Amino acid sequence: MFETIVQATKNFCTHQIREPFEEVESFNDAQAIITSIDITTLDDAKHRVYVVSDMPFAQKVSQLFLEEEESDQETLIDMALETTNLIVGSAKVIAQEEDSQAYTIATPEFITVEKFTLEHDSKKIFAINDGHILIAIKAIDG
Repeated sequence: MFETIVQATKNFCTHQIREPFEEVESFNDAQAIITSIDITTLDDAKHRVYVVSDMPFAQKVSQLFLEEEESDQETLIDMALETTNLIVGSAKVIAQEEDSQAYTIATPEFITVEKFTLEHDSKKIFAINDGHILIAIKAIDG
């Protein structure tokens, strides 16, 4: 399941951002936009997916979708929520097409703007120019 989310993130970077990206080991931005979306598998296993965008990444998305050179924090949060929805929605389609574990998704939620320190089971970090996006997943109780 996490691998389909990672693949969807790579697809987002390739097809939406349209800039080279690489997997990196660290993400230390103290001012990152943290969003989450809950997913539930057909056998009722629940997971929370975190999508964490640093400010340069969120601004890049805002520039691409809204053509804004400098967005306010509220707009960047909206763009982070939309990014979460696009990535996890795409991962859901990938999972269905690959006949891997299908799941339903909830509505993305804004958590906070701060350093990402939330507990998680797995994570991947991608760097795109001066921006970063972190994808993490955590199994949660019903």
